[in-house]
Amino acid sequence: MATKIIYFTVNGRPEQAEFPLDCPAQDVKAEAGPHDILKMYNPKGNIINISPRLEPNSPDSCYKLEVVAADCNSEPLGAELAGALGFDLSSMEKRLQGLEKKILMEAGETPAVVYEMKKQVDSFREKLESVEHLSWLGLFKDLSEGTLKPSPFYHKRTLHKTREECEHVREKFLQMSSLEVSEEVRQYLKTPTFDNWQWEDAEIMVLLQVMYVDLDFTATFNIEPDVLHQFLFEIYRRYNNIPFHNFKHCFCVTQMMYGLIWLTDLRSKMDSIDLLIMLTSAICHDLDHTGYNNAYQINARTELALRYNDISPLENHHCAVAFEVLERTECNIFRNLSMDQFKRIREGIIKCILATDMTRHNEILNKFKSILPTFDFTSKEHRDVLMMILIKVSDISNEARPMEVAEPWLDCLLQEFFNQSDMEKLEGLPVTPFMDRDKVSKPSSQTGFIRFVLLPLFIELANLFPCLEQHIIDPVRKALDYYTEMEKALERETQNRAHSDVTGKSKEAAGSRRESQTNAGPEAQRPHAQ
Repeated sequence: MATKIIYFTVNGRPEQAEFPLDCPAQDVKAEAGPHDILKMYNPKGNIINISPRLEPNSPDSCYKLEVVAADCNSEPLGAELAGALGFDLSSMEKRLQGLEKKILMEAGETPAVVYEMKKQVDSFREKLESVEHLSWLGLFKDLSEGTLKPSPFYHKRTLHKTREECEHVREKFLQMSSLEVSEEVRQYLKTPTFDNWQWEDAEIMVLLQVMYVDLDFTATFNIEPDVLHQFLFEIYRRYNNIPFHNFKHCFCVTQMMYGLIWLTDLRSKMDSIDLLIMLTSAICHDLDHTGYNNAYQINARTELALRYNDISPLENHHCAVAFEVLERTECNIFRNLSMDQFKRIREGIIKCILATDMTRHNEILNKFKSILPTFDFTSKEHRDVLMMILIKVSDISNEARPMEVAEPWLDCLLQEFFNQSDMEKLEGLPVTPFMDRDKVSKPSSQTGFIRFVLLPLFIELANLFPCLEQHIIDPVRKALDYYTEMEKALERETQNRAHSDVTGKSKEAAGSRRESQTNAGPEAQRPHAQ
C-alpha cells in the first residue's frame, strides 16, 4: 500500500506520521486539549490544512505543529502533551506530591482512590509517549473552506443558519472562549496578511474576542465576558449562508479594520469610543445580507426597498439588525455606558455602516480629499470622515491581502454576482452589467475596479498615513498587474480560438466545394456556351 510520511515538530521535538495516500479525512487528526486550537505551519510560516492533502516533506523541511490557543487553567495530561502546551510539569508534580503528603498525614494512609488515579495517569502518560503517529495530537482540522475549496455549496444550504448549526458553533465557541491565544497569533492578527481561510467560525469568534480585549475595550467600557460572548454569537447567527457577504467576510473586514488601527497608531490619535465604533461597525456592517445588492432590492421593489424608500435599503437594514441585537440585554456590550456615550456610539455606527453603500463612494472620497491638506484629529468632522474612509477601505480590502487569500474571495464574489444576474434575467429585471456571467470574466471584473475605485481610495488614505504604502497599496498594485496579465492572456486565447474557428470553417468549405465538383463528374465541370 502506497503511503506518505509527514515530518513535523512539536515544541521543537521532531516527530513523523505515516498514512496511506488514500487515507480518509477523518483518520488524519491532531489533538491537544479538548477545546484547544491547534494549527500546523509550513517552513515559510504559513498555516496549512491538517488533512490527507498534506504535501509529503523531508526532515529538513519539517512542518511545525503548535497549540495557538490553550486553556491555561486546565490540568495537562502527560509530559509530552504538557510540554507541547507550554506547561511546567515539574512544578505541577511537586504540588501533587505535596497534596499526597497532606492526605497521608490527615488520613494516616494513602487512600485507594489515589493509587488508582496515579495508575491511570501513568498508563495515559505511557500511551502518549509510545504512539508515533499524528493521531495522538489532536483536534481534527480538515479545513475544507481553505484555499483549495473556499466556497461551500451555498445553493444547497438554507439562507439562514439552522438551529443545529448555530448550537454546534455556539458550544464550540463557549468551550474555546477562555483559551489563551498565543502572542504569535495576536501579532499576526494585526497584519493585512492574515489568512481567514484557515480558521473555523468558532475560532473566528475567539479572535474577535481577542480584538476587544487587546484594544482594552472590555476593561475601558466594562464589557462583561458573557455579554461579549453572546453578542458575538448573535452576530454570527445573523450572517447568512451566502457565498460572499457572510460571517467570514464580516471577520475579514473587522480584522482589516483592527490591523489599520494598529498600523496607523490610531490609539494615540483618536479616543477609545471612536475605535469601539469602528470595530463594532465593521462586525455589524453586512448583517442579514441576502446576497442581492441595492440595485436589485430597488428594481424588484423588495420589502427592504419599500421600508427604506429606496435609500440605501441594505445598509439601513444592517444597522437596524445590529441595534436589534444590542437591544437584548444579554447581548448589549454597551449596557454599562452612559446615555450620552451610547448616543454617540449609535450615531457613529449608523454613520459608518451607511458609508459602505458604494453609491456614496465619490461623495465620501471627495469630502476626504477636501479636508486632507488641513486634516485635524481634534476636529470631530474630520474624524467622522476618516472613520467612514477606514470602514470603506476595510470593506473592499481583499486585494490588499496575499493572492492566495484574496483570489478565493473573488471567486465567492463572482458566484454571488452571477446568482443575482441570473435572478434578474428570470424575473425580467434590468441586469446589473458587472454581474452578468455572459459578459464578465474574472480579470475584467477586477482591473477596472482596482484602477478606478480601490487605488484612488487607498492612495488618499496613505497620503494621511504614509506607512500604509507598503501594507495595502503595493499589494493592490501587484494584484492589478496580475489581473491585467490574466485579462491579456484571455484575450489572446479568445483571438486564437476565433482564428482557429475561421480557419477550420474555411478548410471545411473548401473541402465541400472540391467534393461537389468531384461528384458532378467531367460533364458538369466542362464550360458551357453562353
